[in-house]
Amino acid sequence: MSTAISPTAYNYKVVRQFAIMTVVWGILGMGLGVFIASQLVWPELNFGLPWTTFGRLRPLHTNLVIFAFGGCALFATSYYVVQRTCQTRLISDSLAAFTFWGWQAVIASAIVTLPLGYTTTKEYAELEWPIAILLAIVWVTYAVVFFGTIVKRKTKHIYVGNWFYGAFILVTAMLHIVNHASLPVNLFKSYSAYAGATDAMIQWWYGHNAVGFFLTTGFLGMMYYFVPKQAERPIYSYRLSIVHFWALITLYIWAGPHHLHYTALPDWAQSLGMAMSIILLAPSWGGMINGMMTLSGAWHKLRTDPILRFLVVSLAFYGMSTFEGPMMAIKTVNSLSHYTDWTIGHVHAGALGWVAMISIGAIYHMIPRLFGRVQMHSVALINTHFWLATIGTVLYIASMWVNGITQGLMWRAINDDGTLTYSFVEALQASHPGYIVRALGGAFFAAGMLFMAYNVWRTVRASDPAEAEAAAKIAVVGAH
Repeated sequence: MSTAISPTAYNYKVVRQFAIMTVVWGILGMGLGVFIASQLVWPELNFGLPWTTFGRLRPLHTNLVIFAFGGCALFATSYYVVQRTCQTRLISDSLAAFTFWGWQAVIASAIVTLPLGYTTTKEYAELEWPIAILLAIVWVTYAVVFFGTIVKRKTKHIYVGNWFYGAFILVTAMLHIVNHASLPVNLFKSYSAYAGATDAMIQWWYGHNAVGFFLTTGFLGMMYYFVPKQAERPIYSYRLSIVHFWALITLYIWAGPHHLHYTALPDWAQSLGMAMSIILLAPSWGGMINGMMTLSGAWHKLRTDPILRFLVVSLAFYGMSTFEGPMMAIKTVNSLSHYTDWTIGHVHAGALGWVAMISIGAIYHMIPRLFGRVQMHSVALINTHFWLATIGTVLYIASMWVNGITQGLMWRAINDDGTLTYSFVEALQASHPGYIVRALGGAFFAAGMLFMAYNVWRTVRASDPAEAEAAAKIAVVGAH
């Protein structure tokens, strides 16, 4: 059987490329986040230029963090996991290379166009039509590589992590293509093919499921591989992981209308979104508990293994933000929270606490294996990074909670004669201390990424990629 194995068992080159770019884009995206957070503390940082204003840079920040940092982490880990669990090389090296360079081209295009003001104005879907088409082509190619590799697998069983990666790839393609249907006016401007409340509904069907599938389902695929691997324990319940999968993908797709409470959207659609969001708590927590319980008999490893600490704390933040989301979807709560900084706090509980932390843990796990090293250059630096990330996330979330509730209460306060008690400027002044803490928390998190970059650089500099390839070949041949 070993004769059927290609000279190099796995394609680690594309995984290495995506893993390194995850760190690079993480620094740029989070650094930009700190900059725009600072603009809300010191407005002079706009510099009086149109392309450096908060309104232009904020969508660039979200695109860099979600699609550049998060996307590269998903590409890297899915290509790594699908090869190792299917015990076969990626179906096409050239198509895999195209997904890498194509994805970087999409991101580079965003860096140019968004500060110049070329935007569809749709949340998480701001990129204008030529870039959106390139993104769709890259994504369909990604699906071909991923599912093609599963088809040629050497194992009978498809590991559950690949189910999550597969669902994330398919649903993200559907969401992107449907929501980006538009009528181009020229090379840099298009108008949505939908109108009015329909456009809003389709946008938030996309927008919330960009969170539900891109930022949740894909990263759960990551969790189901890297948590058991790093803990050196089997997943707590394989049956629960399958129930988790089907419940999550069945329910998540319906939750989008909770972004449109008290709008022109029909009331039944708002209520449906609220109900589905509340039910969604069950599979979300099922997955979180499954990941946590995998550490049964291995909790002591948290004292000495900061990589495992990243992975486990990410699950804690996942559990917290997936409790908070359904709660904020309840109409009465939403009437207080919506349009306030509480929403921004909630997003970052998921983005920093869950997505970034599990990505960082996964990258730390992979880098030594991809570059033929026993472990990262410095465990102490990983530990430092962990505490900077954790403290930064907590400062960020707590400051936005306080700001959000303060804003919500001030905006709805009325005098006996029915006039507003506070002006908008007074609410803004009350928010100022929270903005300072938020910028500080973001700076902590971004600083941690710099420690990571140094640690990765030192590990790669001492690397032997050929040794990693040889080890992979031996592993595959041994499996047969």
